[in-house]
Amino acid sequence: MPQAMSVAVAMMTMVSCVGKVPREMAADAVVVPASWQQGVSSSKPLDVALWWRRFRDPVLNDLIAEALKASPTVRSALEKVTEYRARRGVESANLFPSLAANQSGRGARTKSGITDVITTSESYKASFDVSWQVDLFGKQYQTLKAATADLEQIGENFYGAQVTLAADVATAYVALRSAEAQLSVVQRSLGTRGETVQLTQWREQAGTGDALDTQRSISTLEQARASMPALQLSVVQSKNQLALLSGRTPGSLDSRLAGSRRVPEMISRIAAGVPAEALRQRPDVCAAEHALEAAFARTQSAKRARLPSLNLSGSIGIDALKAGNIFSPEAFIASILAGLATPVIDAGRIRQNIRAVSSRERQALIAYEATVLNALAEVENALAAVRRYAEQHRIVEKAAAAAREAVTLAAWQYEAGQVDLLVSLDAQRTLLTLEQQEVTTTAQSANACVQLYKALGGGWSPF
Repeated sequence: MPQAMSVAVAMMTMVSCVGKVPREMAADAVVVPASWQQGVSSSKPLDVALWWRRFRDPVLNDLIAEALKASPTVRSALEKVTEYRARRGVESANLFPSLAANQSGRGARTKSGITDVITTSESYKASFDVSWQVDLFGKQYQTLKAATADLEQIGENFYGAQVTLAADVATAYVALRSAEAQLSVVQRSLGTRGETVQLTQWREQAGTGDALDTQRSISTLEQARASMPALQLSVVQSKNQLALLSGRTPGSLDSRLAGSRRVPEMISRIAAGVPAEALRQRPDVCAAEHALEAAFARTQSAKRARLPSLNLSGSIGIDALKAGNIFSPEAFIASILAGLATPVIDAGRIRQNIRAVSSRERQALIAYEATVLNALAEVENALAAVRRYAEQHRIVEKAAAAAREAVTLAAWQYEAGQVDLLVSLDAQRTLLTLEQQEVTTTAQSANACVQLYKALGGGWSPF
């Protein structure tokens, strides 16, 4: 026994001194830049927990708060946390001895074939049996560490579900308000084009115009009206999407969403924070790191399977010849057994298992690297989108303002007979297009902000 123990300790020392810990492996996998390429970095960590409140839209605030409580996706993710918390409890319990209470009774009746004498006998036994596989070299402890990392990974997945849900609700809400605003633009255009149709009809009746101008103006009016069904469909679909994300039936949010509201505007002066801090806020990056920790712990546990295992078992009990004497027994019984087992020949099972879990550890490291690179790319893309959509929105605003002035001037000149009807109709078509682009770029800017805060890992709270 002493020789086996000394050999095991030496093997344990060699196992524990090889390789890097998961945090060192993760740090070496990807070199995180000191600042963002496309945006402004701030020295302080960015507060992104309740980012949607910066849109200053109470309806959006209520929708996201309700969705985070009632969404089936989030509730399912929370149940997974409960499941893995219990699994960790099972692994923790494996570190401790188990105690079982046993009771047994035995009766025998024999008849002699020679004397025909019948004899009976009884015996009763009650005992407490203890068994314990001592975690001599930390194999079970490494399994517990893996289960703990699994639980932390599932917790990060729960946070990630909150992040995705908040972004999805905001995106659907922006789509709803954008479609409503587009409808409003078309309805205003229909009013202007209807006035043009009426004017051409009057001029035709008065003999100062012709039927061609009237039909052109009617065609332009109906062309604008044809875009309304698709926008109305988008409104219905966006409302149903919001109800789905909130865990409610279609139509249940219609009264709350009734009434045309402005499209949420882009949040100004966004600083993305330091890249390293932003990555620590992202649940998917943290989950990938915990997955690496779990894989590393399972590798260590597999390596320790080559070391001896110590099993202890014991029992203490009482024997009685009659059931009534169980509390005043004729004999006490106690036993204890210790066994030290060392793998010698296993046909390569342990070695192959180590190769398998080591491969999973390398896969987890590659997955972590891919997650970090994807996170950096998402933030950079979102920062670029925020900047470019803001520029586009400013340009479209100027163009739309000029188009409104052009429509007014063209209408006056057409009434005065100074320009052809086509000039007025073309000005109206241009204005409709630019006003729709104005709404679209406002929505794109808002969605860019939503995607930026999602990329920064904002929108979750601990369970």
